[in-house]
Amino acid sequence: MKQEEVGFVEGPAGSINKMEEGRDVLATDTKRRPLRDLRISVTDRCNFRCVYCMPKEIFGRNYHFLDREELLTFEEIERLTRVFAGLGVQKIRLTGGEPLVRRDIERLVEMLARIPGIDLTMTTNGSLLAAKAPALKEAGLGRVTVSLDSLEDEVFAAMNDVNFPVIRVLEGIDAAAAAALAPIKINMVVQRGINEDSILPMAERFRGSGHIVRFIEYMDVGNTNGWRMEQVVPALEIIDRIHAVWPVEPVQANFRGEVARRWRYKDGRGEIGIIASVTAAFCRDCTRARLSAEGGLYTCLFSPKGYDLRKLLRGGASDDEIGGAVAAIWSQRADRYSEIRSAETIGLPRVEMSYIGG
Repeated sequence: MKQEEVGFVEGPAGSINKMEEGRDVLATDTKRRPLRDLRISVTDRCNFRCVYCMPKEIFGRNYHFLDREELLTFEEIERLTRVFAGLGVQKIRLTGGEPLVRRDIERLVEMLARIPGIDLTMTTNGSLLAAKAPALKEAGLGRVTVSLDSLEDEVFAAMNDVNFPVIRVLEGIDAAAAAALAPIKINMVVQRGINEDSILPMAERFRGSGHIVRFIEYMDVGNTNGWRMEQVVPALEIIDRIHAVWPVEPVQANFRGEVARRWRYKDGRGEIGIIASVTAAFCRDCTRARLSAEGGLYTCLFSPKGYDLRKLLRGGASDDEIGGAVAAIWSQRADRYSEIRSAETIGLPRVEMSYIGG
C-alpha cells in the first residue's frame, strides 16, 4: 500500500482523553472497548510467500515494498509506543511482514523493553529465530509466537512457498525455549484441502511440551489470498478432531479481549487455543490497534484505510497532540467486521495482513 492511501482523520476535540493528575484516563471506543494492545509492524517484507498471506503471484520479484525512508525509525516507534502506553496500552506485539528481517531488531526490542508497564512479545515465522533468540531475550523480549502450519515438509513447503524446511522452524522454537522466551505459542492456519490432516500431528508433537498450539481458522484478510468459505475448517471441527483422540475441556480466558479460546487436555498435558474469527467472531471484546511499518494506525485487522501518524511525528506534533489524535480516532471506532461478515462485506477493499501483521 502506498503512502497516499493512508489518510489521517482527526477526531472531534471533545472526544480526546487527557492525562489527569498523573493518572491515565484510558481511551475507549463507541462500544466501550478499551485500547489495551498495540501490534507494531516493523517491516512489510518477509522471506516467506505463504499462500494465505503473501502469495507469489502478487508479492513477486517486481513487487515494490516500502523504501527505507518510508519506514518508521526505531526512535519513532519508541516514541509512539510511549504515547500509546500513556493511553492505557499494556501489551506490545512486534510483527511484520517478518520482524526478524528488520536489521538490528534487537536494538528496538531493547528500547521498547525500557518502557514501564509494557508486556513485549513478537510473532515470527521462526526462520531466523534459532540464531536470534538469545539476543532477543537479552534485549528484553518476553515471549514469542511462532507460525508453523504443518510438521510435514511437503505440506509446509507448499504453504510457505519458498521450500523452507520444518526442522529449521523447530530449531527456532527449541532455541526460544532455551532462551526462556516462554510460554511459546505456535500458530497454525488451517485450510481445507491443504493442511487439515496436520491438526492431530501438531497437537501430538507439542502436547506436554509447555508450548501452546493455536489453531486458526483461515480468514478473509486482505484481497490477494483468494479466500473462500469452503476452505475454512470450523473451530468446532478442529476441537472435535482433537477431542476424539485426547479429550479436552474449555478453560476461562486469561483476560478480556483474549483472541484464542482456551482448551486444556483432561490428562493435564497442557492446553491448545482456537482462533475462530470466521465462525465465532470475537469483535465485541477486541482491544487491539495496529501500526503499520510506515506509521499508519489501523483500528481493525480488516480496515480498508489507516490514519497517518508518521505525518504527525515528522511534522513537529508534540506527544500530547499525537496522544490526543490517537484517542480521538479510537473514541470513534465502531469496527466489528467479523460479526457482520456477509457476501456483501467480503468483497470490500481492506489492507493486506502482511502489511499490518496478524
